[in-house]
Amino acid sequence: MVPMKRRKLLPPGSGRTGPSRFPLVVLFLLERRMGASRRAFLSGLGRERGFRVEEEFSGNVTHVISENNDGDEVRVWLDSQVRGQDGTPAHLLDISWYTESLAAGLPVEILDRHQLREQQRSEAEVVMISVSSYACQRRTSLINHNAVLTDALSLLPHNAELNEDEGRGLAFRRAAAVLKFLPEPVTTTTPLRGLPCLGEHSLRVIEDILQDGASREVESTKRSERFKALKVLNGIFGVGVKTADRWIRAGIRYLQPLQGSGETLSRAQRAGLRYYDDLNQPVSRAEADAVGEIVEKAAVSVLPGARMTLIGGFRRGKLTGHDVDFLLTHPEEGREEGLMPKVVSRLESEGFLLYQKTTRNSYLESEDGPARSSSSMDRFQKCFSIFKLSRGEEGGAEQTGNGESLTPSGQEAWRAVRVDLVVSPVSQSAFALLGWTGSKLFEREMRRWARREKAMSLSSHALYDTRQRRYLRASSEEEIFALLGLEFIPPSERNA
Repeated sequence: MVPMKRRKLLPPGSGRTGPSRFPLVVLFLLERRMGASRRAFLSGLGRERGFRVEEEFSGNVTHVISENNDGDEVRVWLDSQVRGQDGTPAHLLDISWYTESLAAGLPVEILDRHQLREQQRSEAEVVMISVSSYACQRRTSLINHNAVLTDALSLLPHNAELNEDEGRGLAFRRAAAVLKFLPEPVTTTTPLRGLPCLGEHSLRVIEDILQDGASREVESTKRSERFKALKVLNGIFGVGVKTADRWIRAGIRYLQPLQGSGETLSRAQRAGLRYYDDLNQPVSRAEADAVGEIVEKAAVSVLPGARMTLIGGFRRGKLTGHDVDFLLTHPEEGREEGLMPKVVSRLESEGFLLYQKTTRNSYLESEDGPARSSSSMDRFQKCFSIFKLSRGEEGGAEQTGNGESLTPSGQEAWRAVRVDLVVSPVSQSAFALLGWTGSKLFEREMRRWARREKAMSLSSHALYDTRQRRYLRASSEEEIFALLGLEFIPPSERNA
């Protein structure tokens, strides 16, 4: 497997940056694991000493210099560059050859210790597939051919993030996202080497599972008492990692000890404890649609013409989720002002809200747009709520939530469901729709692409061009993708 992002192939004789003392030696330094700044420094140093160091890979390169990569990884990368071209570089060399040559002032003899080792691989072991390093350039459906591997890799970032190690968690999530994208099951790590986002740690976990059926690290994490406690406490609505960690340090690891501990709980946390079992059960698509009927009816009754869209994982085609998200707007700019409190008041009067907290809209484009870093946190008016939903069929959702009757099985006739409402002006609704559809990693990668590749700042409110110093307007998701120079990917293929 090889990365999609290729360096431009230049014709022989191009890309020369100055006179060379050694015209038959054409060098290229591989950026992977070396880093852009170190590569630039070493390349410049080589040119100063009379070496011909190419900035771009080309067919006339004779020596590929690599740091911290094995021969197989470099070969996979190289195969992607010269596929369909005549000839390959004569030498794949470790950085030590280059530094020794710089010190000597001329190309030193290539010894065995300088050469990168390659294992003999059959053609069947090398699966040629293009994989972009950006998840927003990959079409990832809900069909996952490597669920066992991605489940394991997804547990490790969860553990890292519970321990406030966001960087490590993000690395595992990116690795899992690459595996989700692959069109067939992985049976060996050999074709994975050279793919973006799959570092040595992730590859070790994958290899353990392929060889032994399980990863020792993953299994150890699952058995960890701290991980179990963090997962339970962090599963309480309104409880963050820091709060859960503080409780664990105080000896509180489960729900029952917390209830009798005397800890002061916020209103959200008290509601989270009361409805813990319901809120930690998946919400079905039918339940999401039932809530949607209720919310849309309330919105249209208080503001005729109001529009509601189901967002989040359900918009991407998921059949279950941990909550339900809706975006509300109105086709006339400004008419959406005051919509949220009216909708919330209507839902409360009808007995549908067990808990709600509403935040105001604090976004001012003139002050906050380009000045604020691109982030997953938007500043729309939002309502975070716990909904009281009938357990009956979809038609039964029209009943009010005031009844306390039981089903024939003895189960309460309703269940608690987490519901988030977001209100956006129509001028920002395309960005809000994109941002709230997810997945979380897909959106993060879109912001990273905008920042690194286009010098733009993307948020759920706007797209700002930092070079032109102006906002770029869009009335649809398709327009946003086009402004970013990206191929449009529908919601059903954003499951990174």
